[in-house]
Amino acid sequence: MSYSAGSVARRLGVAVTTLRTWHQRYGMGPSLHEPGHHRRYTEQDIQRLEEMQRLIVEGVAPAEAARWAHRRGGPERLFEAAASLDTAAAVRGLNRAAMRLDAPAVRQRVAEAIRDLGVVMAWDSVLRPVLAGIGERYAATGALVEVEHLVSGCVSAVLGAVPRPSAGRPVRILLACADDEQHSLPIEALAAALAADGVPARSLGARVPPSALCAAIRRTGPAAVLVWSHLRATAAPEQLQAVLAERNRPVVLAAAGPGWHRPSVPSGIVFPGSLAEALVVLTSALT
Repeated sequence: MSYSAGSVARRLGVAVTTLRTWHQRYGMGPSLHEPGHHRRYTEQDIQRLEEMQRLIVEGVAPAEAARWAHRRGGPERLFEAAASLDTAAAVRGLNRAAMRLDAPAVRQRVAEAIRDLGVVMAWDSVLRPVLAGIGERYAATGALVEVEHLVSGCVSAVLGAVPRPSAGRPVRILLACADDEQHSLPIEALAAALAADGVPARSLGARVPPSALCAAIRRTGPAAVLVWSHLRATAAPEQLQAVLAERNRPVVLAAAGPGWHRPSVPSGIVFPGSLAEALVVLTSALT
């Protein structure tokens, strides 16, 4: 049996353009080719696509999911690899290095997690839990500011060292923190995850006023824009309304982070709930 792109898209519940993107970027295309006809998908092709789709839902970056889906026993082997790292031990090791204020050890632990798990899984299972734990202890006691600053700086440095796509690639994704929002690590992780997936992004960093964000949109014409807010105090919906009012507004405007209050946000905004979901939302605008 062989299948057209349209029938495979309906079976997976995705757009045909998504299949085309997966084919062009990750080699997850149809393998059956008859001269004079369009390529068609086999049942084995579809099984690989289903594995890739399941892995993306689990939080794996699309490029990494495609690599594992190409291998025999893709999902099982991925989870075995994750288990072999023992993320609980990685969290404990990173915590110990952080409490000693041992910057070289912290950087090494962070780099090992990203190397072994990929950016998305490392962020979700190791880096974010450690940072959240330090933040909770600070909220309860007022202590560990120095630990939080050291760990954040090390994580930022390692994320920034993830190889970026070549300079000649067009940059069509714009990332920014909301006005007065200082928690920029999540968009740094997102930029690194996109880079690991072969997708360049432009990041404006922390505390981006609406006027500056709109000026950047007018100058660069991005297809997708994501604005991060960690705190309710920084999540004024007016900054999103300003983007929607732009003459050449982006195809996708995403509001990410726990700060946003959905009922007060204007319609037409996408709310990715995780790093993996943000990857899918942003790259969908590039097809």
